Amino acid sequence: MRKHLAIFTGKAGEQILTGKKTIESRFSRVKNPPFGEISGGDLVYIKPSGEEVIGQFRVKKVFFYDNLDLSDLSALRNLYGEQLAADKDYWEKHKNARFGTLIFIGDSAKFITSPIKIPKKDLRGWVVLG
Repeated sequence: MRKHLAIFTGKAGEQILTGKKTIESRFSRVKNPPFGEISGGDLVYIKPSGEEVIGQFRVKKVFFYDNLDLSDLSALRNLYGEQLAADKDYWEKHKNARFGTLIFIGDSAKFITSPIKIPKKDLRGWVVLG
């Protein structure tokens, strides 16, 4: 089991903790973590951008996609569109993605205070902690 730190913008972190968001997606043009780095049973700390860690979730299962093209993205949109799209521009923002990671969220827990302090000052949206 590995531990990860995921940075979230908007209300995505809170939506995971309330059960409204059941799949987390990460799309990119290059193989950025969590692509190939995460698996079922791993623990993910939820950190809103610019804030402390607010909770965690256990990974239920993961799907990796490589060499994506527009037809693949369209198929993913048809399958998972409602669970993934936080805003109407979501798919437009990711139209050039070639790699994708779909993380199915298992049990989650909200923290009253952050149990860990992670001094992160860079722009990475995902960090593999070990």
